[in-house]
Amino acid sequence: MTSIKTKKILSKAGYYIFVSLLAFAMCYPLIWMLCSSFKETNTIFATATSLIPDPFVLKNYPNGWKGFGGISFATFFKNSGFVTVLSTIGIVASSTVTAYGFARIRFPGSKIWFSCMLLSMMIPFQVLMVPQYMMFNLFGWTGTYLPLIVPSFFINGFGIFLTVQFIKGIPRDLDEAAKIDGCSTYTIFLRIIVPLIVPAMVTNGIFAFIGKWDDFMSALLYLNKPQQYTLALALKLFCDPSSTSDWGAMFAMAILSLIPVFLIFAFFQKYLVEGISASGLKG
Repeated sequence: MTSIKTKKILSKAGYYIFVSLLAFAMCYPLIWMLCSSFKETNTIFATATSLIPDPFVLKNYPNGWKGFGGISFATFFKNSGFVTVLSTIGIVASSTVTAYGFARIRFPGSKIWFSCMLLSMMIPFQVLMVPQYMMFNLFGWTGTYLPLIVPSFFINGFGIFLTVQFIKGIPRDLDEAAKIDGCSTYTIFLRIIVPLIVPAMVTNGIFAFIGKWDDFMSALLYLNKPQQYTLALALKLFCDPSSTSDWGAMFAMAILSLIPVFLIFAFFQKYLVEGISASGLKG
């Protein structure tokens, strides 16, 4: 009996040690960046193998927050927040409505359109980049936030697929009972389906928020004024190949830019796990 208990303890200890080492290896780049944000810029790569700042400095944070060209990082945070929040609302709203149509409403060609939606998830952004730019330029939208926000209100393949799977796990008997009570299709959607798919909507919103918050290429394509730049684009400007780059300030601002993502994940982690597990197991 003692031998069996000893084996179980050793097995658990080995498991936790392995998982801890794996977690450290995955988090090491983030830890290194955090430690580097407290180092002198000229010592960051000279002491790249050491995580301990020597000397320990705090000036990278105020220096980075000043930004460049008279534009502070508060402006870039505001720009990213504006684009991300509106885009996330658009993605969640459009995905929820479209998913309800695919999951509950029978209409001609529904399977074909659903297949087309799935195919849209497989098209790389690089394929659409040039035609989209030409279209938005024809609309006169270049140099504005419209190309970054408006498409979010129309289609998001992943969000639609995730929500469809969740809705399919809801018994149709609820719909039938609501129809007997005189509820219309819109009432069933708003009063029955939407409250039940909150985990899927939150999960979709988290992925949409992270994707838009980190979006660099779209901002690079369509924004041409520094006061319009988002965080992802502003961080790149700390790297100057023709001069000395302020790596300490860039790492400091990169750490600050991760705070909203961590907060979103921390507050909505329960919904995230529930939404992914339910969408994967139901239907």
